Amino acid sequence: MKKSLFVGVAAATFVGGSAFGADLEAAKTDAPPAPLPSFWDTVTITGDLEGSTTVNFANPANKINFGRLFDDRADTPNFNQGVLTIQRPLDPKATGYDFGFKLQGLVGEDARYTHYLGELDYAINSRTQIAPIEANGLVHLPWVSPISQGGVDLKIGQFVTPLGVEVITAPDNPFYSHTYIFNAGPFMHTGVLATDHVNSWLDVSTGVTTGENTSIGWPGDNNNSPSILGVIALNLLDGNLVINAATHDGPENPKQTDPYLVGWPFGAVGGVSASCGCNPNTAWRYLNDINVVWKATDRLTFITDSAYYHDNGWNVNSMTLRGQGVSAYGIAQYVTYKIDDQFKIGGRLEVFRDNNNFFVSAYPGNFDYVNIEHGFAAPSVITAGPQNSGTTYLSLTAGVTITPQVPKNPYIANVILRPELRWDTTLNNVTPFAGGTKRSQVTFGLDAVVPFTLK
Repeated sequence: MKKSLFVGVAAATFVGGSAFGADLEAAKTDAPPAPLPSFWDTVTITGDLEGSTTVNFANPANKINFGRLFDDRADTPNFNQGVLTIQRPLDPKATGYDFGFKLQGLVGEDARYTHYLGELDYAINSRTQIAPIEANGLVHLPWVSPISQGGVDLKIGQFVTPLGVEVITAPDNPFYSHTYIFNAGPFMHTGVLATDHVNSWLDVSTGVTTGENTSIGWPGDNNNSPSILGVIALNLLDGNLVINAATHDGPENPKQTDPYLVGWPFGAVGGVSASCGCNPNTAWRYLNDINVVWKATDRLTFITDSAYYHDNGWNVNSMTLRGQGVSAYGIAQYVTYKIDDQFKIGGRLEVFRDNNNFFVSAYPGNFDYVNIEHGFAAPSVITAGPQNSGTTYLSLTAGVTITPQVPKNPYIANVILRPELRWDTTLNNVTPFAGGTKRSQVTFGLDAVVPFTLK
């Protein structure tokens, strides 16, 4: 009798529970779905602040670290950059149409080298300047095909170059100082770039730009011809091996040689500019970079960056006044090892050959760099020697990245400290350092970077 009663109670409980569960599931089904995040919810606002100093043991009288750009000033404190980024990246998992954008600007001494021509390049006459880095719209097109399993992404506007390993924004570099490869290459472009996600391990990008560090129209573009941009990216071994090959090719020489069109030093006659010994609209510059990032373990990473640059102009023949071409090539090998969440050590070895003393220079004046890009007079620019000879540079850098945590707050998670010791020398007895008096220089650099998040 007791057993029958127990079974009956259990059955009633089961039936009642089942009915209650069904009602609960029905209530869940009838409940309105959670609202999807709005476009603004997916927008982020981030940035960084960077300050630094570099001690040059060669004691250059002109206080210039020759061959360097973002760390070109010796023995003085620097406000390198304050960067603000507002962006809505594309959703990498999007299966339909998706839209995004990126707006990024920089204020600081680094802006002397990151101007789009014609955009705020002469707005501030000091070492601290202001410049846009990116201003572009992003579109994902879910156009799947046998040659596009992941669809196509479009980037339209102004964007940083896909060439090379190192970048403008300080927190995203392994060292404070930059390579000759980075300094001699392009920084940004204006144009359209389409990326075809061929499959899970291959992306192919093609685009058209106005040139190297250029905007649109005069004086935003230094000639009347467009350039082409191409990238092949391989993502292998579950992301542990990444290979990128990129090229940017087109006319880059200025179509005038002075701001007043008076013909400094000889002007342009018959479509041939006396400064480059070429027609600026047809003399092409070829900028090529291949880099490999291999994450050997969770802590150990190897990076190899190689580049070849060539311009059909310059190196002018004294008899014909025609450019004979200039070129440079180099390779840099990085290795980094993460000790723990706060300490990472690294080394970098680079060999760079500037065949015609064209790609490696120093720019003491605040406007020297953009003056050269515009084709204006810049007599204070320092080169290693004449263009009919060349220089081979060897650089060795050792550094530590320290990321101490800060008291918990919603805006700053940590700071980055990067002390480094760097030795630069030439392999062919050229003396470009310390005002042209020494074959080598040793520098100790230290920067402090504060990345922040506002949204």
